[in-house]
Amino acid sequence: MSESWILTALLVLPLGMAFLILIIRGDEETVNKNARHAALWGTLFNLGTSLLLWAKFDPTTADFQFVQKLEWIGDVVPYHLGVDGISVLFIVLTAFLMPICILASWNSIQVRVKEYMIAFLVLETTMIGVFASLDLFLFYLFFEGGLIPMFLIIGIWGGANRVYASFKFFLYTLLGSVFMLLAVLYMYFAAGTSDITLLLQYDFDPGAQKWLWLAFLASFAVKMPMWPVHTWLPDAHVEAPTAGSVILAGVLLKMGGYGFLRFSIPMFPLASQEFAWLIFALSLIAIVYTSLVALAQEDMKKLIAYSSIAHMGFVTLGLFVLNTQGVEGAIFQMLSHGIIAAALFLIVGVVYDRLHSREISRYGGLVHIMPRYAVFFMVFTLASVGLPGTSGFVGEILVLFGAYKASSLLAFVAATGLVLGAAYMLYLYRRVIYGDLEKEDLKDMLDLSPREMAIFVPLVAVVLWMGIYPAPVLDVLHVSVDNLLANYNAAIAASEPVVEAVAAGGAH
Repeated sequence: MSESWILTALLVLPLGMAFLILIIRGDEETVNKNARHAALWGTLFNLGTSLLLWAKFDPTTADFQFVQKLEWIGDVVPYHLGVDGISVLFIVLTAFLMPICILASWNSIQVRVKEYMIAFLVLETTMIGVFASLDLFLFYLFFEGGLIPMFLIIGIWGGANRVYASFKFFLYTLLGSVFMLLAVLYMYFAAGTSDITLLLQYDFDPGAQKWLWLAFLASFAVKMPMWPVHTWLPDAHVEAPTAGSVILAGVLLKMGGYGFLRFSIPMFPLASQEFAWLIFALSLIAIVYTSLVALAQEDMKKLIAYSSIAHMGFVTLGLFVLNTQGVEGAIFQMLSHGIIAAALFLIVGVVYDRLHSREISRYGGLVHIMPRYAVFFMVFTLASVGLPGTSGFVGEILVLFGAYKASSLLAFVAATGLVLGAAYMLYLYRRVIYGDLEKEDLKDMLDLSPREMAIFVPLVAVVLWMGIYPAPVLDVLHVSVDNLLANYNAAIAASEPVVEAVAAGGAH
């Protein structure tokens, strides 16, 4: 396509701006000011480029679009980019959250500002690269490359236990990805190519599919994270700076779900069918168990972190019921949760910047002095609960419809997560916002500044737009999801005569 340059531009522009920030010279105040502005304008330009990508995307075809393949570096790093209806919106989500992260860090980050902005810009390139890669090795490079800037963001600019949290995050995710690397190498030697478009058409041996599926699960389950490999997430969120939590919840958690859609389901369909029960069990445990754990939290960030794990349980459940409503609902839920969870961590960051405490018991009665804050907090709380008219409702109701088509018991257990979600989120909101304003140090807290309003207004607009009029998002997904499920069902149907023949041979 003539617009194939767009994806490369999305990767190069943040790196170019990071290099520009790197060579900025002057006194500390001037360097910090210029670094902030350069990062903000760089991320805004990238957001505009991602919206151009969405505007030019053709939703009537399941083919990969904006494809760019450079043969001359193929022997070193196979540079092959492209997007379909499943990946394009994740790129838009990433580009949308980045300028918000820069604005959220404007005053709270005062140490090594230059390095901080460079880390975020490099992280943006790696995240977009994950969703744009059409080569196994390039995907793995970007998938793992994002660990480094995130490790630095938590480890340098995080809280008191930042070193412990950053190493735990790094080791958990790296260990899981070792198994994926072994699977990637096997796939390359078995199929003779690392081209994802060709691998999607390759018929892997049924016996090998199981091991490949489990190897990818080891990586994607940690990344999402699924129960029981979720314990790194609350620590990482609590210690990360606000913008680090935003990008962790908003984008990095979605890479596991995207990996299931790009690799596990289409490339290993027999294994996906065979191990669906495992995903259902882990998903339901995550939905119920982590919701109960969230109810017991006294730290606002930990509560939202555990709620994220519960919401990701809905995502994995929707993906593996393997029907249109479930898969589309899971993708919509990932996009919606990316906005809502990011907004909730920003909400916590506002009061943390003022009082330097995330303890729920330290607050109460904020509605009396911060009415604008209370309104935004209410919108995001209700969106997290899944109130009709918000983006949270659309994804969850589609997943429940899809789960019900597969099994009424699955849908019933998953629905308890909605009740528990309402319990912990409304409990949090009531304790922080309502009641009497009794604590003296709260009385001097200021309501949202114009900069903070500029952060929250677009987030509210997107949450309400996706909730009231989800068609533009669902229309982009629909053809690609239908194609994914058609190929999956064809693979399953083709395998049945083989299974029956083997069974018949065994009987004789």
